[in-house]
Amino acid sequence: MIKKDYYEILGISRDASTDEIKKAYRKLALKYHPDKNKEKQAEEKFKEAAEAYDILSNPEKKKRYDKFGHSSSQGDSGGMNMEDIFTNFGDIFGDAFSFSGFSNYKKKNIKGSDLRIKVKLTLNEILKGIEKKMKVQRMKMAKGVELIFCKNCNGTGQITRVTNTILGIMHTTTTCSICGGLGKKSERLPKGVNNQGLKKKEELVSITIPPGVTEGIQLKISGKGNDAPFGNGIPGDLIVVIEEIPHEKLKREGKNLHYDLYISFPDAVLGAYEEVPTGDGKARLKIDAGTQSGKTLRLKGKGLPFLEGYGRGDLLIHIIVWTPKKLNEEQKKMFQQIKNEENFIPQKSEKSFFEKVREMFSS
Repeated sequence: MIKKDYYEILGISRDASTDEIKKAYRKLALKYHPDKNKEKQAEEKFKEAAEAYDILSNPEKKKRYDKFGHSSSQGDSGGMNMEDIFTNFGDIFGDAFSFSGFSNYKKKNIKGSDLRIKVKLTLNEILKGIEKKMKVQRMKMAKGVELIFCKNCNGTGQITRVTNTILGIMHTTTTCSICGGLGKKSERLPKGVNNQGLKKKEELVSITIPPGVTEGIQLKISGKGNDAPFGNGIPGDLIVVIEEIPHEKLKREGKNLHYDLYISFPDAVLGAYEEVPTGDGKARLKIDAGTQSGKTLRLKGKGLPFLEGYGRGDLLIHIIVWTPKKLNEEQKKMFQQIKNEENFIPQKSEKSFFEKVREMFSS
């Protein structure tokens, strides 16, 4: 297909100035805008004029075109669509496109409102990660909504007022009170539909929760919020707020887990094996003979995974030696006999409690 000369399309001479090129394009864009001109070829001529302007308004492209013709611009402007045209050249129109079409293309970036839900997770779910199916009440574009462009603002969503002041002419732009800045309003609304053409509908949404999330963290599910008003834009997002269900035995501190293990005095003296809970099961733990109350044992890698996916925290077991409050006569006699023996006399630890804690968290 033979392309028309760009200068011929815009109706200008080859030595036309930048302002003349812009003025010629502006005139054609107004004339052939598809929302104002319903002729069959209007949109094609509108795009054709935009392509010509794209080449001739750029000094480098214009120079190549003047020298090599259309072969110089292959790939520069091919396949331009209406949104590209308004994105690239909309700023030169000023207030000329204060009608529905320009408003329609500009409003394509309107985003619906976000939704927020809370999801409660057990420690095991946090440890492994999980995919949950949640019922979400979303505002969706309703069927049967008839729309008309707002005549109050000519579809722009804004009202511009011109005021003469002692400083000169002032232009004040405000949101249209009739359409709320949408440029459209409803002519007929079905039952249960709000004034933005939206109706509440329940939808089952799949939410993938990665391992290692923490209380209060927010996950974003794109496009699963409310639809934009009248469906003229993109849906908002679904914000998922994580809540942790406290574990009955384990306490969480960041990526580490803590467990208080109570052992009897004989077990502390003689040593024993104990079963302790972990986030995903149980572990068998050896208690050495002579273990002191307050000692902390560490099971590496038995805590929670890092959200970034590198390794896991630890499970810290805090030993508490249980001292009985009541003894029978035989038990009392036994302790009376041994309490003054040398190995039952308390000895000062080589390291203080705070030194042990510092050493534990730095290792």
